[in-house]
Amino acid sequence: MATRYIPALRFDWLTRFYDPVLRATLKEEALKRRLVEQVDLRPGQRALDLGCGTATLTIMLARACPEAEVVGLDGDPRALAIGRDKVSRAGVTVELHEGLADAAPFPASTFDRVASSLLFHHLDADGKRRALARVRELLRPGGELHILDWGRAGSALMRVAFLSVQLLDGFRTTTDNVRGRLPALITEAGFADVAETHRARTLFGTLSLYRAVRP
Repeated sequence: MATRYIPALRFDWLTRFYDPVLRATLKEEALKRRLVEQVDLRPGQRALDLGCGTATLTIMLARACPEAEVVGLDGDPRALAIGRDKVSRAGVTVELHEGLADAAPFPASTFDRVASSLLFHHLDADGKRRALARVRELLRPGGELHILDWGRAGSALMRVAFLSVQLLDGFRTTTDNVRGRLPALITEAGFADVAETHRARTLFGTLSLYRAVRP
């Protein structure tokens, strides 16, 4: 069963507000900078930004290592249009493709790194499993998966704050995140050395960074 695509802010007409909302509410630059540092992209490597949206992370990855090849994939043509304009203005060389995470249109074992920011809370449990299985196929042995997304609520206050995200994006897709199940799903998909590497409190809940290795 194919994953049903959910736009970044749930409704198409809100997509144009996505970048300003993230900048204002989620410490986006600092957290994505930490994600880029964790990815640690090296010259000659190939990286996929899975669920790249408007390409903010894609551009940051390309700037961090211009000698690497960076590719973005997203299912939202409106977000990709914004992303292509940002890429052009940034003056970096990246490829942006339209497609869904569980059917990423690339050959197996072609990426050294897969990074993802705020994608997985849009997928239900089965969708998460399919996407993670596809990521494992796309990574070369020894390749790494790096995820920034909503994690286990760090306190009662963070749990209450996260209700606003669940009301917008849906309880069916977000419950696994807030209950801290994402690491178990990553392990279930066949990854090794799965770890939560950082947690951050935000206006809307706890954001977590994860890292895993494809054996």
